[in-house]
Amino acid sequence: MFKHILVPTDGSDITAKAVQTATTLARTTGAKLSTVSVKEPFPYSAISEMQPVPPQEFFDAQERIAAGRVKSVIETATAAGLSCSGSTVEALHPWEAILEVAEKEGVDLVVMASHGRRGMAALLLGSETQRVLIHSKLPVLVVK
Repeated sequence: MFKHILVPTDGSDITAKAVQTATTLARTTGAKLSTVSVKEPFPYSAISEMQPVPPQEFFDAQERIAAGRVKSVIETATAAGLSCSGSTVEALHPWEAILEVAEKEGVDLVVMASHGRRGMAALLLGSETQRVLIHSKLPVLVVK
């Protein structure tokens, strides 16, 4: 069945459901579990000297937040008797980073959450899960 599962995390409540699903599936199939949290890049602009937050402070905050999300998934997996590896990556488009990590780690399933937006909200806000589904060559399990 599945040997290596990746569960991306953004720290949201719906992502917690995906983490539980991925953990249960990994335990059931004996698969390895990995997680990733994507950090935003610094919003450079033409007037970057006037940014309210210095770049290093921004990077440190992003890393602290992303690392906390990864730690939470690892703790959930550990509580379920699984080992879990985790990483943080910086990317303008989270879906691209998720697929790059999936390829690099050699996963064979991505388990992601979906907020279930429809209509105009989905069109305007977009969906990282939808983009992963469109571009992935791997199976993707979507948890709502």
